[in-house]
Amino acid sequence: MTRARLSLVSLLFMGALAACETIEGAGRDIEDAGQAVTGASQEVQS
Repeated sequence: MTRARLSLVSLLFMGALAACETIEGAGRDIEDAGQAVTGASQEVQS
């Protein structure tokens, strides 16, 4: 994963985490961010 892409994902993750108001919401945000990172890494490997 390129540095720019990793930085973008990190910023989006932090923004989403700051925006959520519940633990459940945080869990969903973390799961979504993990899926985004997984998808991006699979694209790079292909």
